Amino acid sequence: MNIDDSLVRVIRLKKYFPVYGGFFLRRRGWIYAVDDVSLEIKQGETLGIVGESGCGKTTLGRCIAGLYKPGAGKIVFQGQNISELNSVQLKAVRLKMQMIFQDPFESLNPRHTIGQILKEKYEIHNKILPDMDMEISGLLEKVGLSPDAMAKFPHEFSGGQRQRVGIARAVSLEPAMIVCDEPVSALDVSVQSQILNLLLKLQMEMGLTYVFISHDLSVVKHISDRIAVMYLGRIVEIADAPLIYETPCHPYTNALLSAIPVPVPGNRKKRIILKGEVPSPENPPRGCRFHTRCPFVQEICINEEPVLESVKNAGKNHYVACHFKDEIEFHT
Repeated sequence: MNIDDSLVRVIRLKKYFPVYGGFFLRRRGWIYAVDDVSLEIKQGETLGIVGESGCGKTTLGRCIAGLYKPGAGKIVFQGQNISELNSVQLKAVRLKMQMIFQDPFESLNPRHTIGQILKEKYEIHNKILPDMDMEISGLLEKVGLSPDAMAKFPHEFSGGQRQRVGIARAVSLEPAMIVCDEPVSALDVSVQSQILNLLLKLQMEMGLTYVFISHDLSVVKHISDRIAVMYLGRIVEIADAPLIYETPCHPYTNALLSAIPVPVPGNRKKRIILKGEVPSPENPPRGCRFHTRCPFVQEICINEEPVLESVKNAGKNHYVACHFKDEIEFHT
């Protein structure tokens, strides 16, 4: 991968969570939430991260944003290894790295007005301006809200309006990158497109870089430049968005794409139903982690773990972790 123009580099990142049990609540195992993940995020792009619930995409996003400390590996942001920073040093980095959360109600303090919520960010980072009310009013207008919203409380707004407040808070200090953790999954379909268009508008105006986490591939397609597909804590495929949708090279990616509804009446595509349950991240299968559900499984898949490598005869920067990535052809 070309890393010369990278804003963020994730190098062999691991994040495990302990599992406690028994009478004395001793540690009996680990949840392998993110297990040996490497990727790069370029300045000004949107990297979509998709996968089923429990695949580790939110944990990966929170590690990148500095909310979780990695167990191993490195996260390099603007040339600085932020995984080694203490809380004081990390506070300075967070000026350039923000997050938009999934639930726009739980992420806002119900006891504070919108004005207080937005001012808090400036106070934490000692960025108080001479006319804060004017600054907050301009921020609200930028995300499509009236300046009158300053005096209101979160419960007085709809879900879409609350998410606009969350976006205003994220962009208030002009960050370089924002991690969007399923920012539209809790919203009505009619509101989702408005929020996505707002994010695209702000990206163009402010030169933002996004990490966009979602389980909805139709949403990710609308906003992403590149897409990484995760399964059980690992990336199984990563490529430019058009390549993922037109020429998927991993059986799991193909199964996810087959679940996207076709908007044209009468047109149907073959739905791929994966057999079996998703294995527990506490005890992932050896070899290829997808082999317990893969329709193309062979002996090598059970015994040997595939490496994330480029695909022959495919588009540039198309990487897949599958032993048969150059042999299987899918038609979506």
